[in-house]
Amino acid sequence: MSDSSTLSGADAKRAARNVSALVIASLFSKGALFIWQLILAPWLGIFDYGIYGTVGALISVAGSISSFSMGLIVIRDVARHPEKAGKYWSAMIMMQTVLALVAYVSMNGFAVGYSDTVRAFTALAGLNLFVDLFGNMGYDLLIARESMLKTSVVEIVHIISRIGLSVLALTLGWGLLGVYLAAMVSGLGRTLVFVYLNWQMGVRPQFPFDRSIGIPLLVNSAPLALSAFLSLAYQHADKLMTTGILGEEGTGYLTVAFVINFGVIELFSTTVLVAVYPLMSRYYGDGNGAMFGNMVEKLAVYMTMISLPMALTISIFASDITTPLFGEDFAPTAGILSILIWYTMITMVGNVFSKGMLIQNRQRLLLIFRASGLVLNILLNTILLYSWRDPRGAAVASIIAEILVVALMIGTFRAVGWNWQRIAPALAKLVVITVLVGVVMVVLQGIHFIIGMGVGLAIYAGAVIFGNVLSDSDWDLVYRVVSAMPGGTLITRYWQRDVTLSW
Repeated sequence: MSDSSTLSGADAKRAARNVSALVIASLFSKGALFIWQLILAPWLGIFDYGIYGTVGALISVAGSISSFSMGLIVIRDVARHPEKAGKYWSAMIMMQTVLALVAYVSMNGFAVGYSDTVRAFTALAGLNLFVDLFGNMGYDLLIARESMLKTSVVEIVHIISRIGLSVLALTLGWGLLGVYLAAMVSGLGRTLVFVYLNWQMGVRPQFPFDRSIGIPLLVNSAPLALSAFLSLAYQHADKLMTTGILGEEGTGYLTVAFVINFGVIELFSTTVLVAVYPLMSRYYGDGNGAMFGNMVEKLAVYMTMISLPMALTISIFASDITTPLFGEDFAPTAGILSILIWYTMITMVGNVFSKGMLIQNRQRLLLIFRASGLVLNILLNTILLYSWRDPRGAAVASIIAEILVVALMIGTFRAVGWNWQRIAPALAKLVVITVLVGVVMVVLQGIHFIIGMGVGLAIYAGAVIFGNVLSDSDWDLVYRVVSAMPGGTLITRYWQRDVTLSW
């Protein structure tokens, strides 16, 4: 294999270290936040959780305006030119503060069509746009300098503090007001710590505002920002439209299913892709690096291999999962979740190609795809929610729109080292295995859902391992990455392959 398609030991070790730090942080912070959301739903009740979901959707979409996706550009540029970190910091402060004001006014203007309660909580929760904005600036600057461990520790402490303060507020009877105040206080602490860590590393905002930094940053971020806005708009359109058409109760059921969907994507997709993003960017170079296309291939197979059994299991056992977690009051969530989880699977695979197109600087084409998905999503939500009068219509709309977007990305993706025909046999095997495992799960569900889940997943794992789904080179790469992760030495003591570990 040529040098252009070979992962160097130093790069692989650094990537593994970064993945380890971010994965561990996700397991503690995002995992804890995910569990907290599941606890929060029955604690607040279906109506208040519907309000919480609606306000959260408004903040998420508004956040894409305030951040303007500058973080990705800053990480890329500061990683190449760390001496310019202070200038980028001051540029973000000047521009993103103005953008946050625009986002805050816009989200409150959009909320006028909802109830007085939703409008009041939107005005309060929207203040977190400014708090989180300055914290994210510090986070991006640290990531650019590959300070993964520091950022990971801060994120873990931040989430623990947020959950602890929320529990205290709810125990005192403050309800949703307490939840939003807890988010604001903990977010402020996160911001102060990130600012301190950057100052400790000698990074200061450098004023006056440097237009040679700011204007290109704004221009280069614009396509990404518009793409992020469209992506989040159609991701949250179902909740916003469900509240307007069916009311807060229907949104409450939908929000629980969305939280599970979002948690799975964050834990198993976003974390890994963010960590390997700098490495993939370096290998892409001038567009001729075969390793870039090869990594996209492997990531696509890995994401499919992970997401298929996850979607299948949750879809079949949705009622067995939701009722014990949330109680009978949330029973309608099971029907929504069994559909929406397939959106999760499609999104996890699509995220690989989305990151790949971003690295190739094809964000304008990605923007067109996202716009097409948003239009289709809004159209289908309008038709299905009004005709079905059921939140499951929103789930179906999301799946169809996501299929369109992902199909467009895969159909237009081109890269040296990328060949879909090479991974087609592996994908076909995964589909066949999943269908057979699904039959087993349905049959055994009648005995007990735990037996059905356990036996089904065990058969899937065995079929993947012994069915030659992954090639020897795939397993070698997994082995190398595992060996460089914390605890890797212990694992490789029992799992051994004929691979020379030079790092």
